[in-house]
Amino acid sequence: MGDRANVIVVHENGTHELYRTGWAVGIDLDLLEGPAPVLAMLPELRQDGWWLDDSTAQGGILLDLGRKVLLLFAWEGPSTELRHRAATFELIRAAWQGWEVRWLYDGPAELRAHVGLDPEHVRCREANLDLAPFLAPGDADLAGPDPGGVVITVGTGHCHIASDAFDHPVRQGPALLHRLAAAPRHQSCHLHVNSGIHLDPERRHVGWWSLFSTPGAYQVPEMWPGWTVEFWQDDWERHVEADARFAPAAFGAEDSRAAVLAEATERRAVRARHRARIARLRPSPHSSSAS
Repeated sequence: MGDRANVIVVHENGTHELYRTGWAVGIDLDLLEGPAPVLAMLPELRQDGWWLDDSTAQGGILLDLGRKVLLLFAWEGPSTELRHRAATFELIRAAWQGWEVRWLYDGPAELRAHVGLDPEHVRCREANLDLAPFLAPGDADLAGPDPGGVVITVGTGHCHIASDAFDHPVRQGPALLHRLAAAPRHQSCHLHVNSGIHLDPERRHVGWWSLFSTPGAYQVPEMWPGWTVEFWQDDWERHVEADARFAPAAFGAEDSRAAVLAEATERRAVRARHRARIARLRPSPHSSSAS
């Protein structure tokens, strides 16, 4: 597996251990069984002191055993999908009774801040943004029940959808408006996207939300000088209220819950097969090399 995530355990005395896993995509599903199974998987993870940065950390979890706090973030997985996010958090909180469960919108920087380390250590300060392309109606990337993407509505009556596989468009600042002038338009958006922006140029107001972590999420106001910026975190319904052109198709809570549980079952099976394969490849303790 090449999807990397940090796992941090903070002990009752305040010391912490840093692990790394290659199973970042779906790491939220590993939490559905509660603290004990997560702690049990630690011996199989790398413990090399390597903090993943903004560009390489595709997920992360922190267990603070003393304060009973669980922190998590991800780029992919059911917790980042509009249809499944609420169900995923409901199941996690049920499995972590007595714990505070909190999503990190600024990813690895917030993990380090929690243990008293400098967040800037994991900042990836690149000169140029990786600009997200805009997707036209009917684009293959918008197919399927959970296509992702960033819906962008503008107070003048425009609606656009950008790819979510690049830097978040909100990080472009006012330059985003110039790019939107030539972007494909949609009459409306009923897709289950996982992020959105509403721009009101007349009021110079920006409202944005995201279900995945975004580097510098709380620094976005600095990127929009002279504008008022509201970060709605994961409250996509605020966007629906701001502009009716974004109206994701209805979905059932029970269906969402069943889908998350089924995905968790499949992940456990995949990981079990992986462990069995590793065990078969590992030399037997009774074997000895020829002398």
